[in-house]
Amino acid sequence: MKLAFLGLGVMGFPMAGHLARAGHDVTVYNRSPARAAQWVEAYGGRSAPTPAAAAHGAQIVMMCVGNDDDVRTVALGNDGALGGMDRGSVLVDHTTASAEVAREVAAAAKERGLDFLDAPVSGGQAGAENGKLTIMVGGDDAVYARCESVLAIYARAVTHMGGAGAGQLTKMVNQICIAGLVQALSEGVHFAMRAKLDPLRVLDVISKGAAQSWQMENRGKTMVEDKFDFGFAVDWMRKDLAICLAEARRNGAMLPVTALVDQYYAEVQARGGGRWDTSSLVRLLNRP
Repeated sequence: MKLAFLGLGVMGFPMAGHLARAGHDVTVYNRSPARAAQWVEAYGGRSAPTPAAAAHGAQIVMMCVGNDDDVRTVALGNDGALGGMDRGSVLVDHTTASAEVAREVAAAAKERGLDFLDAPVSGGQAGAENGKLTIMVGGDDAVYARCESVLAIYARAVTHMGGAGAGQLTKMVNQICIAGLVQALSEGVHFAMRAKLDPLRVLDVISKGAAQSWQMENRGKTMVEDKFDFGFAVDWMRKDLAICLAEARRNGAMLPVTALVDQYYAEVQARGGGRWDTSSLVRLLNRP
């Protein structure tokens, strides 16, 4: 298929690479042309100077950018993707953004005779690089069916969650759950250290029981070692939690733990840890 991928950050770069390696004809766009040139050198294909130019002629256009404002700019702005797409083609947004902006872009796409899916991902940089992301998708059934096999190229699970915005709402649930898990894991590691236990042995044994989680398996050891220069950054988590909390204010959901953990992350930012991995919450507990 002829595809386009807009946004070549730590997630988009390898995701677009998987599409090229699978044999698809991929055109990429990135705000920094040097990054796009780097991708072309690594994977072939071609780059374009604007989202519209990259999207022209593509059957499916994927997008993975930073936040709601970026989505609006890349999809709807001057030289935005929707302006370059052919009728009947699909824009798939992998950005973690609000359900509101998903519905806004879906409506704009429909007016132009285009289709849209909001399809945020979970699995982090490692999941993107290994092609093992989890993708939660909002949009029409028929449009999802047309895109599922392409999305599966860089995913271990692709699931249709409902209409426009449902993918983003599901990703909010994902981030709410992670926030509570990381705080609980931080407190457990901290407690083990203060109790003079070997924290790595503790993690090894409890990971074989009911306390097991992805965070424990992938971040427990590095939390003990005080290493946070990798993974999903605190700045991005705070962006995501702000989306969750704003949606909760709209729908009446009660998120007391999420709101508290968000403030803990604000404290990590204030200490200069905005680019630390989200597991850096433990540093607030281990400080002198």
